[in-house]
Amino acid sequence: MIIAIDGPAASGKGTLARRLARHFGLNHLDTGLLYRAVGQRLRAAGLDPADEAAAVRMAETLDPTGLDPEALSGSAVGEAASVVAAIPAVRAALLDLQRRFAHTPPGAVLDGRDIGTVVCPDAEVKLFVTASAETRARRRHVDDLRIDPATAFETVLADIQKRDDRDSSREVAPLAAAEDAAVLDTTDLDAEGAFRAAVALVEEAMALK
Repeated sequence: MIIAIDGPAASGKGTLARRLARHFGLNHLDTGLLYRAVGQRLRAAGLDPADEAAAVRMAETLDPTGLDPEALSGSAVGEAASVVAAIPAVRAALLDLQRRFAHTPPGAVLDGRDIGTVVCPDAEVKLFVTASAETRARRRHVDDLRIDPATAFETVLADIQKRDDRDSSREVAPLAAAEDAAVLDTTDLDAEGAFRAAVALVEEAMALK
């Protein structure tokens, strides 16, 4: 079974994906970490994330095992990830890796921005997890404060809105809900409520197969 989870930044899709994978006994891949890793490698090398040739080289040599979510957190890395994710050749370099992972038994939960539309359009279950920009910014602000206590909420909100615009307007694999995806709005849900709602949606989708 493949469960595809898409949604904008800080919508809660990553937390949901990890819990769903444990609940249903599936593998899990946070595809956003792949782009974050490429972006971070570019930043660490002093390179511009918009440098297509360098970004493609980083993507082609990326080892997806052992990626550290904590080391790849923060708005600066997220911004770099959003830039490299808009480069078609980078997406192509990482696409096959994601598909191989998804089809490895017993199946997988993948979360990202184009899983149900591009990476795994054949997924048995597709969820689109969203929340208001203000709610997502508050969630991201809490994380960013651990890294930089001086981070302003307004800065995080502006970053979220800029990323939303870039992700939804890029020419290749724009952020969008698949036509057959169930939409889960987590604006007014805590982590437990979102998880229960997601499990119900997965079970409902599987019952119809």
